Amino acid sequence: MRFLLASSSPRRAELLAAAGYVFEVKSCSVDETPLPGEIPALYVARLAAAKADRVAETADDCVVLGADTSVVLDDDILGKPVDDADAAKMLRRLSGRSHEVLTGVSIRHASQRVGAIDRTVVYVAPLQPEHVRWYVASGEPRDKAGGYAIQGLAARFIDRIEGSYSNVVGLPLAVVRRLLGELGFDGTEEISET
Repeated sequence: MRFLLASSSPRRAELLAAAGYVFEVKSCSVDETPLPGEIPALYVARLAAAKADRVAETADDCVVLGADTSVVLDDDILGKPVDDADAAKMLRRLSGRSHEVLTGVSIRHASQRVGAIDRTVVYVAPLQPEHVRWYVASGEPRDKAGGYAIQGLAARFIDRIEGSYSNVVGLPLAVVRRLLGELGFDGTEEISET
């Protein structure tokens, strides 16, 4: 059975491949505008389900995985920065504080759907202005939720985390394994035809 990742995120694909899953990438486009009054946890869950649904509409007899990750600080969703100034602003807000990383995961197989939200607390060291300038100049924050990549240069600024590291990168692998199990895939069979 084919296993499809409904995401264009190279980080999600790298995590799944490193965990030994065989899959195809089928990116899709969904409107990522938060609904009025939508809380961050429901936002990531809704987008993950929308991505899985969009790809499932075009593929028969497949297992489809959708995910969406957001950085949340003071109940604000920090998405991908629009430019370097926005990235610097996000980093200044995160400096010396903890924040949550939420990932909604939705998996579809035929008429079945399972989903979950994973939370990780990330503690960022105090950042001096030169740290922010250096990191923004590296270009790494440009396509990252919250303006940083824990698996990249920003690792030097993370004091500690509480929860799943892979969740902060973009896909909580333990949640994926558990949800696949709920659909009857115990992890020992090949989901995808090779």
